[in-house]
Amino acid sequence: MNQPLIAAVLALLALAAAPAFADGPRMPAQVPPAYRQECGACHTAYPPALLPARSWQRLMGGLDRHYGSDATLDPQTLAALGGWLQQHAGTGRRAAEEPPQDRITRSAWFERKHRKVEPGVWTLPSVKSAAQCAACHRGADQGRFDDHDLVTPAGLSERQRRAWHD
Repeated sequence: MNQPLIAAVLALLALAAAPAFADGPRMPAQVPPAYRQECGACHTAYPPALLPARSWQRLMGGLDRHYGSDATLDPQTLAALGGWLQQHAGTGRRAAEEPPQDRITRSAWFERKHRKVEPGVWTLPSVKSAAQCAACHRGADQGRFDDHDLVTPAGLSERQRRAWHD
């Protein structure tokens, strides 16, 4: 086999082995059970790469006032989850900007991807809030937010349903 062909095959193999980031960073392969249990109890346990390290640091440092709730953790769990979030925090272009109030749902990326969603959709009983990704993204728990894997949330009006499929 010639060198250029070998290089091309190796490049394709490397691409095939790399994680797919079609519509956002995926959840790391090893997720601490406490992350899903503690953070996923009230909202989607987001892939850590959706926020930069500084945002995670501020969030973990203010769990006693976590967006109006007391999400305090014991010191051991706080240290373990804080370290894991720092290790897997976003470093790419999407996470370069710290969103207002460190809210993923207020990030430029999130707002751009959801710009056609009417405000009333977020308050439907089947959705509850923008933080409930699994209401529309069936792979949200695994960090999959691909557009082709969307489900229509229950309760959309006919107009909202038409806009949803637009």
